Amino acid sequence: MKADKKVTGLVQVYTGNGKGKTTACFGLALRASGHGKKVIIIQFMKGDPNYGEVKAVKNLPNIELIQSGLPTFVKKGDPSPEDLELAEKGLDIAVNAVKSGEYDLVILDEINVAVDFGLIPLKSVLEIIENKNEKTELILSGRYAAKELTEIADLVSEVKEIKHPFTKGIPARKGIDF
Repeated sequence: MKADKKVTGLVQVYTGNGKGKTTACFGLALRASGHGKKVIIIQFMKGDPNYGEVKAVKNLPNIELIQSGLPTFVKKGDPSPEDLELAEKGLDIAVNAVKSGEYDLVILDEINVAVDFGLIPLKSVLEIIENKNEKTELILSGRYAAKELTEIADLVSEVKEIKHPFTKGIPARKGIDF
């Protein structure tokens, strides 16, 4: 990298049908925290306080986590009024966090799914990117990332499922899968 090139916050997308997108986001948050950077993670469509990562970040400096969803699954095509209300609340928090310049890293976990399920308009996410503080690194995660998002992102990683223990009947394991 040339010394005279000004580096600003980028936009990253983690998508695909494989396991590990949220895990990658939390790894990035951990790395940023270790360097004294201020992080906010907004989890869309997630409201279960028993996830291991939710418990762990309470003990880490510089990381704020907000869950903006119910602890139950959202039915695609038929979200409850509460699902829609919580998604809108999360979106409002995201808009303010991204443009405020208060955070070095903003992670919008599962926002791609929230868009695909119709909880959040794609236009709103595009506006978040457009109005992002230039120093803020923005991460969008979740399956089904819209083409418009992957086209404007600076980094796109697709997590592809090759094999998953669930197909063998192995249930999600505490501390590994949640």
